[in-house]
Amino acid sequence: MRRVLILGAGFGGLATAHELRRLRPDDEIIVVDRATHFMVGFRKTWAMLGAEPPDAGRGRLVDLEKFGISYRQGNVTAIDPAACAAEVDGERLEADALVVALGARLAGDEIPGFREHALNLYDADSLADVRRALHDFEGGSVSIGVYGLPYKCPPAPYEIAILTHEFFKARGVAATVEVFTPLPMSLPIVGAAGCGVIDARLAQHDVGFLPAHTATGVEEGAVIFGDSRRQYDLLLGVPPHRCPLVVQESGLTGDGDWARVDPRTLQTDFPGVYAIGDVTAILMGNGKPLPMAGVFAEGEGQVVARRIASEFDGGAPQELFDGKGGCFLEVGDGLAMMVEGEFLAQPEPRVELSPPDAAYLGRKVEFERERLRSWFGGPA
Repeated sequence: MRRVLILGAGFGGLATAHELRRLRPDDEIIVVDRATHFMVGFRKTWAMLGAEPPDAGRGRLVDLEKFGISYRQGNVTAIDPAACAAEVDGERLEADALVVALGARLAGDEIPGFREHALNLYDADSLADVRRALHDFEGGSVSIGVYGLPYKCPPAPYEIAILTHEFFKARGVAATVEVFTPLPMSLPIVGAAGCGVIDARLAQHDVGFLPAHTATGVEEGAVIFGDSRRQYDLLLGVPPHRCPLVVQESGLTGDGDWARVDPRTLQTDFPGVYAIGDVTAILMGNGKPLPMAGVFAEGEGQVVARRIASEFDGGAPQELFDGKGGCFLEVGDGLAMMVEGEFLAQPEPRVELSPPDAAYLGRKVEFERERLRSWFGGPA
């Protein structure tokens, strides 16, 4: 019997654990995470706008035990990739294979004033505060901003802006909504034509759009952009994302900022050690990093599980990550679009933006439902 230690219970870690259990029913699989529940990222948007409660989209990590997967709640305090080991709250755990899937660290402190004056849209612990602020808002201007690159789920800020404006309109609240990004266009991966479509949807819902706006600070009621500032009554933001410190300190990042891996095998510089999901920075053919998205972490996890199983079976691993996938983008009126394609295609990614369709919103709902069902047996 072999032991596999998986650090992180997001899309990547859970996909790895379940695929390994299917392929290697007798091995010991341990998943470590400081959280008690898993939640699909877009559930936060639905919950903060009051469409459904957060619990409707949560899976209890303890329910992994029903599938023969051990769950250990705790903080990863050190990683020793040379020994295929890690410390959890100071206790050393050794394994035959190690998968690092700890995601990205939200680094709002890098923007002066962000923590004090802006509400963090990506922090599950801030969800109740965001929901309260939106439901108590009596009118005025709202800023939804991207405060650093990279960040998870690139379409999300535009989706949140459209749905927030729709929310206020339905409640009869006089509010103006504006979204900004340091990027030169809304979603560069879909090209100028695709960005034009997204920009048109924003305009259709009276959402202002400020591309090429890099926030350098936040003060009460305003965002600072270098020598200028814009006033707002409510500030909502996506903070910069950074590699977890425990990963940086382990040597897995080499001389870079993120865990260094082979883009097709997800193997690190250390034998038997893999890194997947947002903790990595895989470059696409255009030299830009692969977007941070759960669907990619999930696909990478399945590839890693198959490679580990093949190695344990004495074979030569053949499975490779193909970079195929996509993200949903709700655009109001019960419609959604898909940003989908082959992101690791050469020499350039081949990505398309679908027309708005209610069917895509249905697929988005089913995407969450299927993962809660297959990974936990259902929602919490």
